Amino acid sequence: MQGALWGPIVFLWITFGTIFAGAVHDYFAGMLSERNNGASISEVIGIYLGPTMKTIMRVFSVVLLVMVGTVFAVGPAGLLVKLLTEKGVTGPFAQTTVWLAIILIYYFIATFISIDAIIGRIYPVFGFCLIAMAVGVIIGIPAHSYQIPEIWANFRSMHPAGTPIWSFMFITVACGAISGFHATQSPLMARCLKSERQGHFVFYGAMVAEGCIALIWAAAGCSLYEVTDGLSTGLAAILADGQSAAIYDVCATTMGSVGVILAMLGVIACPITSGDTAFRSARLTLADWFKIDQESYVNRLKLCIPVLGAGAFLGFGNTLGFLSYTVIWRYFSWTNQTLAMIVLWAGSMYLAKEGRNYKICMIPATFMSAVSATYFVMAPECLGMIPALTNNTMIAYPAGIIVAVAFLAIFLKSAKKYKAA
Repeated sequence: MQGALWGPIVFLWITFGTIFAGAVHDYFAGMLSERNNGASISEVIGIYLGPTMKTIMRVFSVVLLVMVGTVFAVGPAGLLVKLLTEKGVTGPFAQTTVWLAIILIYYFIATFISIDAIIGRIYPVFGFCLIAMAVGVIIGIPAHSYQIPEIWANFRSMHPAGTPIWSFMFITVACGAISGFHATQSPLMARCLKSERQGHFVFYGAMVAEGCIALIWAAAGCSLYEVTDGLSTGLAAILADGQSAAIYDVCATTMGSVGVILAMLGVIACPITSGDTAFRSARLTLADWFKIDQESYVNRLKLCIPVLGAGAFLGFGNTLGFLSYTVIWRYFSWTNQTLAMIVLWAGSMYLAKEGRNYKICMIPATFMSAVSATYFVMAPECLGMIPALTNNTMIAYPAGIIVAVAFLAIFLKSAKKYKAA
């Protein structure tokens, strides 16, 4: 939905990003893990990009996963309280801290036990809800006389704040086109595969499906809300109340009461299930790092307690008002795509070592290197904190190109060694 602020031009990034970057990223993240006994993404990175990068990725992954899990607990807890209080509910269940505690207890259970013991039974239900929401929205748009705008008639930025398309749009649209967070989850699925033949469907196919869903939501954002002087002012207004509020509004508008029920599941349940997989991935990453066998329940507790303890401290700190995640969450969008970039370079190196066509990963890796570097230089939460660099495209654009070319040169030099050997 946030990506729709730029207008229909976002359709191009979602489409081509999914096919040539996101799905490729997810496939290689999953299959490289599968071929290395289900190793976490930081271990996979170390195998193909060296021990220094492995250490960086270990720290990076654990911190990121704990933050993701925490945010996906606090958000649904707050929305539950809002919906319940609007229905006249009072008492303990109208308190954010109570719902946060309930969600964290569920997280502990889901992090502690095997994935197929709880998640395998719940995920198909939520998956169906996501698909049902998307189908209902795409049918509801024309059914309620809304019209999806044409790309070429609006081939420009429609962002009300004038935020540049490059590279802000490519960072903002994460899971709908490419997401490094998926790489932290892929090993969970890799450990459940019965055959490598399932990899194409599970990893590449699932990302394509997610891209299709992203296109539907982007279409809803572009068609349901008012456009003033060529700018997406109506969508910006609803997003001011949060992403959840926008999704809830779209479902209610296009599907009525049925949409409200689906929105409840999609906006509350789905983020919670993303949070529990984040904490579980953090546990497994630490287990790989410190070589702690996870067959033993005692060993699982040794990792679950500190991981969930950190999440509880941050979550309750946020709800009680002495910790803020506003700035931290801004960093997530950049670190998410940067992680995807690193995984693509690891995939490129694997293909080079195997004497295969490494351009499949190299091209999107180079592209995402430019995206990540450009954003880092001019985004207000990164180097853009320096007034002279804030949204300064004259400096950021060349810097992004230079970084991408440098990374490409380093890779080609390494790939040449393997080719010669």
